Amino acid sequence: MSPSDKCIALIKSQEGLVLHPYLDQAKVPTIGFGTTRYPNGTHVTMKDGNITEEQAVGYLLNDIRDVVKAVNAMMPAGLNQNQFDALVDFAYNAGTGALHGSTLLRLIVANPKDPPISGAFEMWDKIHVDGKLVVSDGLLKRRKAEAALYFS
Repeated sequence: MSPSDKCIALIKSQEGLVLHPYLDQAKVPTIGFGTTRYPNGTHVTMKDGNITEEQAVGYLLNDIRDVVKAVNAMMPAGLNQNQFDALVDFAYNAGTGALHGSTLLRLIVANPKDPPISGAFEMWDKIHVDGKLVVSDGLLKRRKAEAALYFS
């Protein structure tokens, strides 16, 4: 499957657009729509220069290719477009490795219509702050949006 325009729009709205390097909530140097690594494989640094919106979109589309490939490899056949898009957004943000070993994936493989899947999205609402896991209101909002899309 391929992500829909709705998926790309969701990622853009959740990530926001920043045309200069910044530290995300996890203190990872980031640019554009959540890009942490450029298409050539180098990591974003705080010393990098500004980019254009066109470059940010290019980076996002490049990043999404790997995410889509991984999500397609993990998911059972028969998911609808909204379910797929929700999982692409999740994996873009949390990482494909996080999805691979998750309760979320286990529940979806067992029964893609299982209501506890909503709660499994919301398990991924925390960030590390001073060595402790704390709930991020932004991540909780994103996980709820993903779950809503998944079940729409």
